[in-house]
Amino acid sequence: MRKPGFFNYLGWGSGDLVGAGITAVTSGWLIYFYTTFCGLSAASAGSLFAISRFFDAFTCPLIGYISDNLRHTWVGRKIGRRKIFLLIAIPLLPSFALMWVSGQTFLYYLCTYLFFELTYNFVLIPWETFPAEMTKDYKEKAKFAGARMLCAQASAILASGLPAVIINTFGGKNSPNTFLINGAIFGALASLVIIISVICTWERPYSDEEKLIKPEPLNLGRALLIPIKIFGDLFSTLRIRAFRQHLCIYLGGYISQDIFNGAFALFVATVMLGSPLIIAQTMTTMYGFQLLSVAIAILVILRAGPVRAYSIAITAFITGCLLLYGFYIVRPAGYGDAIAGIEHNIFTGALGGTVPPALLFWLFVPVMLAGLGRGTLNLVPWSVYNYLPDVDEAVTGQRREGIFAGVMTLVRKLSQAVAIAGTTWVISAGGFVSGAKTQSPQALQTLALILVIGPIVVMLLGFLVALSFKLNGKTHAVLMNEIDRLRGGATEPATPESGAIVENLTGWKYSQLWGRGR
Repeated sequence: MRKPGFFNYLGWGSGDLVGAGITAVTSGWLIYFYTTFCGLSAASAGSLFAISRFFDAFTCPLIGYISDNLRHTWVGRKIGRRKIFLLIAIPLLPSFALMWVSGQTFLYYLCTYLFFELTYNFVLIPWETFPAEMTKDYKEKAKFAGARMLCAQASAILASGLPAVIINTFGGKNSPNTFLINGAIFGALASLVIIISVICTWERPYSDEEKLIKPEPLNLGRALLIPIKIFGDLFSTLRIRAFRQHLCIYLGGYISQDIFNGAFALFVATVMLGSPLIIAQTMTTMYGFQLLSVAIAILVILRAGPVRAYSIAITAFITGCLLLYGFYIVRPAGYGDAIAGIEHNIFTGALGGTVPPALLFWLFVPVMLAGLGRGTLNLVPWSVYNYLPDVDEAVTGQRREGIFAGVMTLVRKLSQAVAIAGTTWVISAGGFVSGAKTQSPQALQTLALILVIGPIVVMLLGFLVALSFKLNGKTHAVLMNEIDRLRGGATEPATPESGAIVENLTGWKYSQLWGRGR
């Protein structure tokens, strides 16, 4: 196999502008945009996420299944079973801007959101398979994961900070055009980075046996059976013990952030009395510390393991959440006037004057701590994800990177929909009124509680599962050795210890591996 280099890691990783960057834009700003400039209630805005995820429940596994099964077709051999999807999506990604047109109907926002989600799936599911396609080496896969997370956090900083730059450049700190321009820029950048990813990646080369297989045309008759096959493959991934554990860790880190993101912008706008400019400043600070956290977490994971990194991360994130709730309780006198003064200085460029220390503390220390935790929570599951198809291969004797990518994307989107829809429905039930300049005490209390309690509970549940997760560099090396032996016809492990490791990772008896337990 070809050996990946620096530009391959960075070129592939830059594609997460579509994944992490655009997700940061939508999760951080879309609820605020819908409720402030589009006349939608918080519950209606959350419903858009929920509806789109039911749509994803079919499209994500379908794309993963087709991607895996294009390998022995003419299209797969000539263009690439993964790259064909990316090439289709490149001219469609600028449609992201259509979601950010103010004053439209609920149906308009639903249609534009669904269309972009389909385009997004065309990119993300095949794109996630490339590290497993390009290398079998544990360290090289770890480098791909690190490059991805560094690019992801950098794109998240751009997602939070670009609106502030647009406001300062074009004026109108309360104008919906800020978000339209932001969406257009991100849509164009997304097309650019996917072009780079296509250039910098390759798919797994054909073995001598595979080269003898005659390419098959796409068969419409067999296509009718695809839905049955898709959902069979979908649930078969959950038979892998390490994958079930991984999903719990993944969801613990990401759902906690979804809940936080769904409430944070509204919290800053109503409890902290900040405009979009202040929201952008605090979000940029948080994502900046997420980037720093990823760089540190890479070393922590290599030296102490993912469980230790996860525990440090949730400690920092929980502390940040509790400090935000502390602000809700304290709310220092004169805070609103101080915020207004800071906004005026930033907007006009008049940065003179003294900023009250209490203001700096409440504005930035909680989000700094939250950012340190969130960055590591993002990295931990992806630091091991690229090895999960290897665990699956030991059980099935097949390479199913596309199916796993489809399941990951589906689970991520469904969980995000439940988290955001649930968060917005609770906020709406608490008395939040879209577009109102002031909110009732009950609405403010609901915002503060959902911002703090939701993330903490979900993170702690993920941590409980992380304590029993055993996939790491040492166990992966044992797994790969046993896969080579299984491929050669072995029916017994090399040693009792290696057999125990493989059985722990797969959740299957050794005698049932390599497709023998079907």
